[in-house]
Amino acid sequence: MKKLRIATRQSPLAMWQAEDLQAKLENLYPQMEVVLVPMVSKGDKILDVALSKVGGKGLFTKELEVAMLADEADIAMHCIKDLPMSFPEGLDLYTITESENPTDAFVSNKFEHFDQLPQGAIVGTSSLRRQSQLLAARPDLKIQFLRGNVGTRLFKLDDGQYDAIILASAGLIRLEKQDRIKHFLDTNMCLPAAGQGALGIECRIADKEIHELLQPLHHEDTAIRVHAERALIMQLEGGCQVPIAGFAQIKDGIISMEARVAETDGSKMFIEKQVLPLTDNYAKNVEIAKNMGKDLANKLIAQGANTVLEKLTADL
Repeated sequence: MKKLRIATRQSPLAMWQAEDLQAKLENLYPQMEVVLVPMVSKGDKILDVALSKVGGKGLFTKELEVAMLADEADIAMHCIKDLPMSFPEGLDLYTITESENPTDAFVSNKFEHFDQLPQGAIVGTSSLRRQSQLLAARPDLKIQFLRGNVGTRLFKLDDGQYDAIILASAGLIRLEKQDRIKHFLDTNMCLPAAGQGALGIECRIADKEIHELLQPLHHEDTAIRVHAERALIMQLEGGCQVPIAGFAQIKDGIISMEARVAETDGSKMFIEKQVLPLTDNYAKNVEIAKNMGKDLANKLIAQGANTVLEKLTADL
């Protein structure tokens, strides 16, 4: 190919991700022109309402997908945790790059650690997953709505609207704002979202040449983990912004995963864990991971977790 077009949102983090991908592709293929096609998504425009109330995660991807289907762009890079579970006909996720730190970050101008928050402290987040787990640990906290890009959220914290805010560690690290992180939240207290920290590249199914061009960027261990986590969400039918956490890890040929579903007020939490050996075959490992995610979802449902999700869906 002589030219490759990357569709990207115009938020600083999305632009960083697209520019990083652009640089990697230019390094791999010096003779190919790699250009960015910036655009504003509906999710970037609607900042005063929770995503679950206005259409879910697809609000961040629709414009990019329309551009690819209209042949105005060839690929798009997304944060995996922000991706819907299904793709429009003709598009799919072909490459998953190496993950950054998958944890949630505690950010505050007043306190060095989550444990130092006083009774009734105001904590900002728009994530029901974070809200439910924070309240399970500290029912006294006041969780207040917080949306916008990373810079907007930090500005609101600096403006004194919150005692602390919770952000994805990966976004702060990628934007070189890790100095704002007081500490990474322990996953025992706040388990990450499915796919958190990982990036994926979506493109047209028919573009086999592009699939081959992207292959060197594919990170197998991250992809195996992501497949497990996304299988959990799919089985639970948790496509919207819901209080589901799924975190898989790979070490020494073993994949381990924990999954949680919680009441939004933290009053009840369903938890399941599983550990399985992997093989030397990537395709088999993907199947092992997907089955693990589905199995954990079914066990959560057997516990009664589906009642939480059904109630939330009915309230939307």
